[in-house]
Amino acid sequence: MHHNLCFIGFGNVARSLVRLLERKREALKSTYDITYSVTGIATGRHGFAVNPDGIDVGQALEKVESGKSIAPLSTFQVADSLAVIQHSQANIMFENSPVNYETGQPAIDHVRAALNLGMHSITANKGTVVHAYRELTALAESKGKKFRFESTVLGGSPVFSTFREAMPLAELISFKGIINATTNLILSRMEDGEAFDDAVKYCQSIGIAETDPSGDVDGWDAAIKVSALATVLMNTPLKPHEVERKGIREITAEMVKQAKVEKKRWKLVASAEREGERIKAKVSPELVDTSSPLYGMMGSSSGLTFSTDVLPNYSVIVSEREGMKGGPEETAYGLFADFIGVVRG
Repeated sequence: MHHNLCFIGFGNVARSLVRLLERKREALKSTYDITYSVTGIATGRHGFAVNPDGIDVGQALEKVESGKSIAPLSTFQVADSLAVIQHSQANIMFENSPVNYETGQPAIDHVRAALNLGMHSITANKGTVVHAYRELTALAESKGKKFRFESTVLGGSPVFSTFREAMPLAELISFKGIINATTNLILSRMEDGEAFDDAVKYCQSIGIAETDPSGDVDGWDAAIKVSALATVLMNTPLKPHEVERKGIREITAEMVKQAKVEKKRWKLVASAEREGERIKAKVSPELVDTSSPLYGMMGSSSGLTFSTDVLPNYSVIVSEREGMKGGPEETAYGLFADFIGVVRG
């Protein structure tokens, strides 16, 4: 079956997804009989393009990555993201605009518009889940479409889909782990003697930290991921400001060195636990020793342990491996897996 795809946001993750789709084009056709065209692209800085007959994605990648506008690839005059969604004639939209921790906008409006036009909506944007999960899920159901967001937590590792499909009616009681790979890499490099600022610069150089690293180092990224997990898997809406939050700015080189002497390590730990009707959630630095499963998670590794009423300890660990730094390729795979999931129904 042929699918028209629309990309709202065309940064590192979306471009990695396009490259992955192109690399898997033959396998998609031979294994699942899936073919596709990209019919709409909206970027933050390089313009907008719509062509219902298909945009040349090779040219789109080349133009964006060399700083040029994609507007010449368009057969429609479009001036904003919503117009791209409206005119693309897509049946699947990938929403990857920058996250807004406070409101989830404009990503929520993008997903809402796409669902209203009868498109499946797939996103890596945590704001849509944290600020509008119930609304968008209900809207998707009313339209007979899917709203999917596997990439919002732990990149391409299946968490939401595991609970949805492989663990029916499992009741999540608590979870705990490391869900911000950037801070874990910073702390690991500090353990090797690197200064905090230099470790941050390294994370920026490999693309896993933003130009403004405060979302990572002050714990906001981890807090919004905790909110997303609790909202979906514990069926209890939880906003980032309800998560007790402390980042890693106060962890000094001396503290890291002293911990090493004691065979301990500082980690930015995220957790949530059901207490009656409410969720107690927290993100803060913790000193862990060799008995903790978090002790061995180094570099850009991340992972969570879930406690449920049927499985007391279910863990998902994403270990760093050479050449893969928890970056856009892994997040792109989560979007790719969601794509196959919604297409196959």
